[in-house]
Amino acid sequence: MLRVAFHHFHMLKLFLFIFLTYRVRSDTEQKCEEFTDLNIHNALAGTALKVKLLLYTRTNQNCAESLSEYNTTASTYLDVTKKTVFIVHGLRLTGSTPIWLNDIKELLLSLVDINLIIVDWNRGATTVIYHNAVHNTRRVAEILKKYIDQMLAYGASLDSIYMIGVSLGAHIAGFVGEMYNGTLGRITGLDPAGPSFSGKPPNERLDHTDAKFVDVIHTDIDVLGFREPLGHIDFYPNGGADQPGCPQTLFSGAQFFKCDHQRSVFLFLSSLRRSCNITTYPCDSYLDYKNGKCANCEAFQPMPCPVLGYFADKWKNYLIQKDPSETKAYFDTSGQEPFCMYYYFVDFITWNKSIRRGFIRIKITDSAGNTIESKMNSEAATFQQYRQASIFVGFYEDFDKISRISLTFSTRTLIGPKYKLRILRMRLRSTTDPERLQMCRYDFVLLENIEMTFKPIPCQERDK
Repeated sequence: MLRVAFHHFHMLKLFLFIFLTYRVRSDTEQKCEEFTDLNIHNALAGTALKVKLLLYTRTNQNCAESLSEYNTTASTYLDVTKKTVFIVHGLRLTGSTPIWLNDIKELLLSLVDINLIIVDWNRGATTVIYHNAVHNTRRVAEILKKYIDQMLAYGASLDSIYMIGVSLGAHIAGFVGEMYNGTLGRITGLDPAGPSFSGKPPNERLDHTDAKFVDVIHTDIDVLGFREPLGHIDFYPNGGADQPGCPQTLFSGAQFFKCDHQRSVFLFLSSLRRSCNITTYPCDSYLDYKNGKCANCEAFQPMPCPVLGYFADKWKNYLIQKDPSETKAYFDTSGQEPFCMYYYFVDFITWNKSIRRGFIRIKITDSAGNTIESKMNSEAATFQQYRQASIFVGFYEDFDKISRISLTFSTRTLIGPKYKLRILRMRLRSTTDPERLQMCRYDFVLLENIEMTFKPIPCQERDK
C-alpha cells in the first residue's frame, strides 16, 4: 500500500509540474501587444507622447511583439535580413484604433514576407489640439531613428526600409528619411497633412529627397491634405479633392470631414488586394488629363502608364531620373472598392465639310445585356474633315466582350438647328489594356441628340 501511495504521489507531482509548465508557457506565448485604444475623454484631456513599436511577421501575424527602441536582440521575430515596413498613423481625434490598420497588416503580410512594424503613437496623437500632435511628430521620428540605428548595427540595410505614413505620419516618415540623408529605400505618403506644413521648406515636411523613392497620394488637397507635389510621383485621384462616394453635406457627421482624407488609405489598400490595377496618367493638370492630352505615357515606354499604390515603385527608375524629379499623375475612380476605372480612346474620322464642335456620350453593352456609360469627356471635341478627333473616356466596369456600342452626339445648344456628324471611321481602343482587340465601325451618320446603337467589328489592320 505504501509503495502504491508513493507512486501516486510522484505521479501527482509530475502532473502538477507539466500543468504548471504548460500554463506558464501558454501565458507567455499568448501575451500579445495591441494598439493603444483610447477615447474622446483622452483627446479632451490630452495625452503625453508614448511610442510603441508593434512587430508582425508571417510567424506572428496575429500576435504583435512589442519592440524596444534600445535592444533589437530582444526580439524573437525580427529578421533584419528581410524588408522592413513601418506603418505610421496620423492625428487621432477620438483615440480609437484606425479602422484600416488590421487590413493593411494582413494584406502586406499576405503579399510579401516582411517585418511589419506598426508605429503606435496614439498617446501623443490623440488630442483635440492639432498643434500638439504636430509638435510630437519630430519626437516620434527621433525615436524611430534610434530603433533603425539598432537594426543597422545588426545587419539591416537602409535600402530595405520602407515607411508608409498617413497624414501627419507622412511627415514623420519624411523626418526619419531626412535624418538618413535620403538613403531610405522608399516612403509612401498617404494624403500628407496640409495644415502647419503647407508653405514650409523641404526640411520641415515630407520631400522627394527624403528617400530613394517617394510616392504620394493626395485625396483632400482643399481641406486636410497637402496640395503641392512632395514626391518623385504624386497621384491626384479625381483631381485630389472631392472623392466620389464621400458625403457632400455636414449632415453626414464626421464622415464629411474625414472621408476624402481617408480615401488615400483605402486606395492604397485596393492596390494590395490586386483586384485591378489603378492606372494613372502623368499630366500637367487635371483638366488636361480629362481632355485626353496625357493618356499615351510616351515617357515611360516600353513600360505602360504608372499604377497607383504598392506597385508604383516599378516605375522608380523612370521617375527618379526625370528633371525636374517631380511627376504629377491624374486619374478618376469609382466611389467604392476596388475604385478602378477602365479607360478608352474613342477615335473619330469625320467627313463633314464644316467644322463641328460637340460632345459624344458613349455606352457599351456586353453579351448579357449589361450596359455602362462613360464618365468623362469634359470638353467639347472638334471634328474636322478627314482629321482624327479622339475622346478620352472611362467606365466603372470593364467588359470582356463588347457586343454593342451606343453613341449620342450633342452640341448642347438649346436653340438653333440640329446637326449631323458624318463618321468615316469610329475606333474604340483600350489604354488600360493596350493589347486588347480594337473595335471599329465604318460609314455612319449621327443625328444630334439621337442615340445610335450598333454592333462593332474588329478593326482592319490599316486602322490599328
